[in-house]
Amino acid sequence: MSLIRKRKLTKNQTRQIQKNQETIIDDGTFATGVVVSHFGKQLDVQITALPDIMPQTALALGQIWRCHVRTNLPMLTTGDTVKFSIDDVAGTGRIEQLLPRTTLITRPDRYHKVKPVASNVAILAIIFAPLPKPATGLIDRYILVARLAGVTPLLVLNKADLLDEHPDVVQIYQEYQALGERYGFDVVQSSSMNRTGLDTLISHITGRLAIFAGQSGVGKSSLINQILPHAEQSTNIISVGSQLGQHTTTTSRLLAYDVGDLTQGGIIDTPGIREYGIWHLSADDILKGFDELNDLHGTCQFRDCSHAPNAKGCAFWQAVTDGAVLSRRVESFNELVAEAKQGASVIK
Repeated sequence: MSLIRKRKLTKNQTRQIQKNQETIIDDGTFATGVVVSHFGKQLDVQITALPDIMPQTALALGQIWRCHVRTNLPMLTTGDTVKFSIDDVAGTGRIEQLLPRTTLITRPDRYHKVKPVASNVAILAIIFAPLPKPATGLIDRYILVARLAGVTPLLVLNKADLLDEHPDVVQIYQEYQALGERYGFDVVQSSSMNRTGLDTLISHITGRLAIFAGQSGVGKSSLINQILPHAEQSTNIISVGSQLGQHTTTTSRLLAYDVGDLTQGGIIDTPGIREYGIWHLSADDILKGFDELNDLHGTCQFRDCSHAPNAKGCAFWQAVTDGAVLSRRVESFNELVAEAKQGASVIK
């Protein structure tokens, strides 16, 4: 019952927040900007449009202002477009309005509250590599994130210079490539070591806002440094003992392609996408991340089919037998559904 009350309260709060926002009148003194960094209670906002009535403090397009958030606004995130007022004395801003979002990636936290991760994103670039060994279940989870948010997934096999030593990863790449050809997303290769495929990757994200996600150690920060040398992202090497990477990103930041013009797009690098719990999703929600299985939805012999390997008349496993669907994709779907039912919310 406590969860039900929380959800009802959240809906009421959302309606009140919307009502409060509608009562805020822009008298011409608000600047417009995009949230480019998030520091908890404070945010950095880059000006994209000057106010009609200029304050005493000199303002210019591209300036970044440290801002507080007005009480009763919804939780903001990197990528949000906002209107904010200027405090000439304190030299800070206060965010007054959140402008409509085109997309919003969210995740539930350990307290069963849904938090925003990034907004107005067009592409979710899912980075994987020969080392550390690809976690296909995590890749599937990120594809689910993209589908639910209405964002285009882009799979990027980084460290392609190591492929000759990892034929199993070549197979994974080819399997996702075939899936992407059927369901409208691209799968590309890259290498930050020799710059192989970087031009192709850049062509997919130029002029758009992208978010990079993937296992620690797959080279996300190194890729960003190659694409945006001014970003100066910190990097770490793979642990020799564990063959795992170490997290280096601690603050959500929007790294613009053109630091003076956010309309050219950029990359959001955020630790918030590392963990994506699915306790709040139904089996039908999770199915949206598995296009080939979604095509088969409702065709099992029994309506309450569990999709277990021994389930009688299961269309999913029949498709596996026919060679139309990968068995690991059905297994991945079942694992996510089981996790949602158990209420688990943390992935390593």
